[in-house]
Amino acid sequence: MNGFDNQGVDERLSSPAVQRNRDPILGVLNEILPQDSTVLEIASGSGEHAFHFAYHLPQVTWYPSDANVAARASISAWRAKGGPPNLRAPLALDVTRRPWPSVDYDALVCINMLHIAPWEAAEALFAEAQRLPVGGVLYLYGPFKREGSHTAPSNAAFDADLRRRDARWGIRDLETVESLGQSHGLTLERVVEMPANNLSLVFKPDVQA
Repeated sequence: MNGFDNQGVDERLSSPAVQRNRDPILGVLNEILPQDSTVLEIASGSGEHAFHFAYHLPQVTWYPSDANVAARASISAWRAKGGPPNLRAPLALDVTRRPWPSVDYDALVCINMLHIAPWEAAEALFAEAQRLPVGGVLYLYGPFKREGSHTAPSNAAFDADLRRRDARWGIRDLETVESLGQSHGLTLERVVEMPANNLSLVFKPDVQA
């Protein structure tokens, strides 16, 4: 029910969605991440994204994190199975419990969290993103509504299912997320159409004159 499958006797989890979206996401990250940067990934889930991105971005130091014990165990198990040296051990991080563990990051990456979390999680994420240095990046990936409307019937059905499961969940309005960013000194610089009716959102800190 959580979208993950066990790999066998070890603690690795696997999500079919990761296999579909990891390379399109990697393509965007290749373009936007600062060179020799430190990335803090929020809600890393199974750890497959972290493993894949760290492997293909050796110049980036990648810190995965998750609030869930089983997810962190999965991340550690993937890391133990040939994880690259720039992939760090997972951090125990609940996005809503601030301050976060102390990591000096240049970029925040958050994939498929905003719609499966209460709005307070988005607020906390953007509040912490205020720590990003000039030239830093907040990268979000997932389904979003545009101008109050779903971009596909499948997203509308997914949204209804999410809200049945938890009334605090649901696909967010792109404009509302952009406004939240603006209130924390972050500008939505780029929106990238992704497979399966998802979007990549690239926020950067405002540069003060």
